[in-house]
Amino acid sequence: MAQTIEDTRVSESTAIATPWVTIVHNDPVNLMSYVTFVFRSYFGHPPAEAERLMLQVHLTGRAVVATGPREEMERHVEAMHGYGLWATLTRTDG
Repeated sequence: MAQTIEDTRVSESTAIATPWVTIVHNDPVNLMSYVTFVFRSYFGHPPAEAERLMLQVHLTGRAVVATGPREEMERHVEAMHGYGLWATLTRTDG
């Protein structure tokens, strides 16, 4: 009589959630000094980083200013709209 062996192992796969990013876009309305102020006051970026991000927005049209879970990035986008900046969120490729 042949004995049947049943595989009872549990397979777990852990998928790391793909992070989301907040992107601030260039606009013809806001002054560069104001955008730098927003990056410093809202995100807490140091002056040099806030200036670098502002220049990236100004010169290339957009910059990623924050990375994290979708809900947090949604709050950041809403906050940027409250400051009068054009912002969106998207999922990263990583």
